[in-house]
Amino acid sequence: MQSQDVAQRPASPSPTGPVVDVEQAEAALVEHYPRLVRLAYLVLPPGMGRGRRVLTAHALTQRALPRGSRTPAPVIPAQSAGRDGEPGYALVRLEVLRSALEAGLPLKLKPWPKRSQLPPLLPQVWGLKLFPRPGGADELALDQRLSTLSGPARAAYALRGLERLEDDAVREVLTAAGVADAEGALLEAGGVPEQFGLLDSPEFDPCSLQARPTDLMRRRQYLKAALAAGAALLVCGALFGLPGGGVGPDGAAAPPYARNPAAQAALDPAKLTRISPAAWRSSARTDFSVWPARGDLTGDTALLRRALAVWARPGGAVGVTATPGTPTGGPAGPPQLLFAGRVDAARVVILYDGLRIARYAEPADDTEGAALDFARVDGAGRSGASAVVLGRTDGNVRYLTAPWVKKAAERDLMKPGSGAMDLVLTGGVTAPLAGPVLRPGACTSWNVLQLTDGTGTRLLTDLGELVPARLTTGRPGSPGEVSGAEALRTWEPFACSLATMRSAGVRSVNAWAFNEQPLPDASGSAAWVCTRAETWRGGGARVLAQFHTPGGTYGAVAAKAENAPACGARHPHVLAGVWWKSEAGDWYLLAAGSRHTASIRASGGISGSARGSLLTVPAERGVRAELKGTLKDGRAIGGLR
Repeated sequence: MQSQDVAQRPASPSPTGPVVDVEQAEAALVEHYPRLVRLAYLVLPPGMGRGRRVLTAHALTQRALPRGSRTPAPVIPAQSAGRDGEPGYALVRLEVLRSALEAGLPLKLKPWPKRSQLPPLLPQVWGLKLFPRPGGADELALDQRLSTLSGPARAAYALRGLERLEDDAVREVLTAAGVADAEGALLEAGGVPEQFGLLDSPEFDPCSLQARPTDLMRRRQYLKAALAAGAALLVCGALFGLPGGGVGPDGAAAPPYARNPAAQAALDPAKLTRISPAAWRSSARTDFSVWPARGDLTGDTALLRRALAVWARPGGAVGVTATPGTPTGGPAGPPQLLFAGRVDAARVVILYDGLRIARYAEPADDTEGAALDFARVDGAGRSGASAVVLGRTDGNVRYLTAPWVKKAAERDLMKPGSGAMDLVLTGGVTAPLAGPVLRPGACTSWNVLQLTDGTGTRLLTDLGELVPARLTTGRPGSPGEVSGAEALRTWEPFACSLATMRSAGVRSVNAWAFNEQPLPDASGSAAWVCTRAETWRGGGARVLAQFHTPGGTYGAVAAKAENAPACGARHPHVLAGVWWKSEAGDWYLLAAGSRHTASIRASGGISGSARGSLLTVPAERGVRAELKGTLKDGRAIGGLR
């Protein structure tokens, strides 16, 4: 589930920046127009569709000129070849970026939507569909990965790759553009491989376009359809003027275009599946299928009807999100009701159809601004079906827990010795739990949900989606719960790396301490830990090899990969290396493999080898090296990238 973490637009650029003439800004816009449009296209939400993103990117760029005769430029870097020190370029780039981020915000009538959130009046193209020329498989894969990021994270990736800005400069630009959590955006963007060269390909160029006609046959029917729609609008207006008019029974749902009997049966609140509160005690299954219906609005037929109708046909004003790989179509039959009740300032309905969890939420005093979220949960067992997010407010999260949960608590993963703070459970609903705290420049804490049932204690973390991810630790294939002191200490330095796994449909994350390496200057031993995130859809696993030195607060990411078998049950092996500088100023290549590694060798700009699972080689900074290893059974293993 993606979220747009964009703060209010600053009142004005920094007064300490250089003064920019409108003519200077216009010259920069004209000279760098293709790059600015490409930047806007990359940041705009993929849900718009390629054609609308093209037109919107051009519209936002053309509206980026300042309105006054002279405008202070923001004190942010203009960096990149040919644009160093151009305050005019920095000014228009900031306005393009800010408008593109605003365009991705949910559209609401209260307060009035910003101009950038509305479809552009100009440019417009009638009778044609325009979209960038297709790239290759790598470009398509990168586009799909970027579509899973939030708007600020896409902006961070584009500024890194397209503008070649360093992370400090990216933070400054994002903050100036109104992003509230620039550090979180950088961490999230770090979860996508750095294929920056692909950003210059035609796949992401909204100035090099293909044109195709719209539906030629349908054009002839437009006039008749317009006349019919006008007549229908007059009739509807008359009906709304009658006593008792107002919001219809389906709320924010779009009008029904078909009356299929099976589809209509799935939308009947009276046919919702409701499970007995005691069913889970005698059931052979312990998953969402045995959750009873809870909440104070389970008898509100009108609310349930709206939730079902919006699920089947969400209106244009409904914000719809889904974890990667989750279909968003309507239910095939009457779904199961898990919850219907008031949660803070909203009315929330949670439904389950055997494959997905669907959450419908609307403001408590209105049906405008409704939201619909989906999460894939097929194959969920007792641990995977332990909790569902009911809502997020002011950085706090409320969960609905499974009926077998006896106790809930809040724990800071970065403070394993501080203990857990009990959370009140009322009808299975937790008291508000503070979400992970990410501040610019540092991740200060990572709060997780601790649940206890008849089988033990487990930790779950909010990764911005509907179902929290389970945290485990131990050797792949037989991981254990993060409940003991040793397991908690294993996770402590690596908690902040969870930010790179947000909005990826993560089911569980395992931290495996695969080796320990003495440091060359006799300052202690460093820990090597592999964190692997498994997804609900099976593919798309994210792997990080991390290196933690004594006395350090955080673990450093030494290598990362996506869709790699390393650290998994099918391939419980890993090999990774890192450049390390001693207190005396000497550089070393340190490499480690899992315990079944028989030998390691480094080649390329450095040469060295060692028997066993550890390698230490003196080296100069910046030298490129390639790692190869051999397992004890004779198989070869490559370094994680």
